[in-house]
Amino acid sequence: MIRVIIKVLLFFAAVGAAAVGATYLADSGQSLRIVVANWEFNLGALQAVIVALAGLFAIWLLFKLLGLGFAFLRFLLGDTTAVTRFLTRTRARKGYEALAEGMLAIASGEGRIAQVKAQRAERYLKRPELTQLLAAQAAEVAGDPRKAEAAYKNLLNDKRTRFVGIQGLMRLKLTAGDTATALKLAEKAFALKPRHQEVQNTLLKLQTEKGDWKGARNVLGAKARQGLLPRDVHRRRDALLALQEAKGIFAEGATIQAREAAIAAAKSSPDLVPAVVLASQAYIEKGDAKNATRVLVKAWEANPHPDIAAAFAAIEPDETPAQRLTRFETLVAAYPSHVETRLLQAELYVAAEDFVSARRALGDLTEKEPNARVLAIMAAIARGEGEDDAVVRGFLSRALVASRGPQWCCDKCHNIQAEWAPVCDNCGSFDTLSWREPPQGGVGLSHGAELLPLIVSGPKSAQAGAAAAPEAAPAS
Repeated sequence: MIRVIIKVLLFFAAVGAAAVGATYLADSGQSLRIVVANWEFNLGALQAVIVALAGLFAIWLLFKLLGLGFAFLRFLLGDTTAVTRFLTRTRARKGYEALAEGMLAIASGEGRIAQVKAQRAERYLKRPELTQLLAAQAAEVAGDPRKAEAAYKNLLNDKRTRFVGIQGLMRLKLTAGDTATALKLAEKAFALKPRHQEVQNTLLKLQTEKGDWKGARNVLGAKARQGLLPRDVHRRRDALLALQEAKGIFAEGATIQAREAAIAAAKSSPDLVPAVVLASQAYIEKGDAKNATRVLVKAWEANPHPDIAAAFAAIEPDETPAQRLTRFETLVAAYPSHVETRLLQAELYVAAEDFVSARRALGDLTEKEPNARVLAIMAAIARGEGEDDAVVRGFLSRALVASRGPQWCCDKCHNIQAEWAPVCDNCGSFDTLSWREPPQGGVGLSHGAELLPLIVSGPKSAQAGAAAAPEAAPAS
């Protein structure tokens, strides 16, 4: 309020001063006589001041008009002027408005509108590194892969946008199912930006699907060096890849390299059952039964598994059941309380026809964990002890509808696989298979089926019925 009053007072003071000055000039009696050719002008003091001010204004206006004229000429000649700057600002404003509206349209899933806005932005901005990206994404949202691919290819011509173009083309090829081309693009993108996590994950997935285990190990190593993977996770996954690489070398017949790769994988992750089994096979081929036994016992201490027991049996394939029972004491002693150890003991006793000891080893598993494998062993024990066929059939009937026990199950999609693999057959996830009880059902007895032919004391019809049980099991 005070500021307003001060402004009003100053205004009136200025008006008063001007009025006093004009009155003084009018009363001074001075005059100005101007003669131009035959024209004579007599001006009073006040009139002279007004004419002088008008003349100054006219001169200022003339210079401004001359400047505007020269600017217009420069505009016509293509020079940068205030007019061109104004038009440039106007075009930029309209272009960025179209760019923003296109981005919003993409976010809301309106692909057609985004394409129109991208064309408008290109017309005003003339910046392909921005507008071509918007056009490509708009075409993707609109479901037009041909235009999207053309836009992404245009981005390859600029060093600043080459990575974005490659990444966009890779995404299009993955959507189209062209994994071979997508893999090549992912490799190029990784070469440009090796620290980009999305590219790393995509490349790793494509390499594992293709079976390029060596390339996958390189990518995994890059992730570990950049601190993107915990050390223990990297060690395990690198062991997985080394294991698959070793399997490939085994298939090619280069056993020396395979042995080294398999043994390295087992050392990196002693709880990785397939790696330990392959390492034991490598030692067996070298004739080194001592080291084969050592790695299998160490793995059994960490994670008792039927495959480890099978590999342990393969060390001495020609031994008698009694000799095998004695040799397996080393393995059993490594983890005597585990369920898998008790099942292994029961199987060994059944093979040795010591059915009383087999029943004792099995204990109360038929009540606490009555899965198909436990019930199949009980059927063998019952047959060996001379029980009625009805008792044997009762155990086998229960085995048909019982849980299959631990199996290789994907932690992501819960797909069940008969054999371990680094990549899930169903969802393609890497390192998600674990040996555990699946939520439902299973793929049948992978290690209990071998036991049923041991029921040799009864009629052949009973043997045939027992052997048919695991074949019918997967259907339950």
